[in-house]
Amino acid sequence: MKWIQAIQQQLPQHKYAINAEMLGDTAECAWTNLGFWNDTTASYPHACQQLAERLAQTVQLQPNDRVLDLGCGQGASLKYWLAQYQIKDLEAVELQPKCVDHIQKQLPQLKAVHCQSFLNLNRNSFSDLFDVVMCIDAAYHSDLNSFLASVSPLLNSKGRLGFHYLMLSDAHLNSKQKLKYRYLLKAADVRFNALMTEQQIQQTLAQHHFEQINIQDLSTAVFAGFSHYIASRKDMGRGLEQFKIQMTAKLCKTLFAEGIVRYIQVNAVKI
Repeated sequence: MKWIQAIQQQLPQHKYAINAEMLGDTAECAWTNLGFWNDTTASYPHACQQLAERLAQTVQLQPNDRVLDLGCGQGASLKYWLAQYQIKDLEAVELQPKCVDHIQKQLPQLKAVHCQSFLNLNRNSFSDLFDVVMCIDAAYHSDLNSFLASVSPLLNSKGRLGFHYLMLSDAHLNSKQKLKYRYLLKAADVRFNALMTEQQIQQTLAQHHFEQINIQDLSTAVFAGFSHYIASRKDMGRGLEQFKIQMTAKLCKTLFAEGIVRYIQVNAVKI
């Protein structure tokens, strides 16, 4: 039994738990997204910050906005909104209890951190509607219809939504290719059958009463960038957490090389 307990202690405490230190962020409120990588990227935290910053700029985040951050992880994005954008009315949703406890201790100035799935958001849990809802590098773990059905009721009229998602190219896939992608993405907790083309994503957002829809393909900066970064790291150590990170990088490399599944940033305005 002792060796079973030893193995269990090495396992991530949650399926979305990531060892930020292995990735290259040792901060108290660490980043844990795939990052946006370009010629100016200096480090893993900088890449993660760039991914968040691009989303904030796209939704035109302002200090007086009432903001909801979905799937905020260990709280790095929350700390960034507070410091860089002086957001005074900020709430967050995170599924991992350990992360929620950590955020409450590190960022007591937040209005609230809700420990729950962002697919089951209850309007009554929040004191008011939001001007901006953002979800960094997490929404693609859920079906788009489910995500939008949960989020849309929390936005003001003309409220802005920004999130990252996965998109299918228009290439026709045979049954063997579909089976391959189904298994590849299942390991990353993504349902291949739920992914849509750009036109389908546009239509789905419109059905949920969104307009001014903008979709940007970030595959090169995210998929290729993250896989190159992990390949360059020689000091990550060993173990299940390291294996999880390596497999994520290999998946990113495969998806980028084959081009069937694209990494996108989506923003829209609620009608």
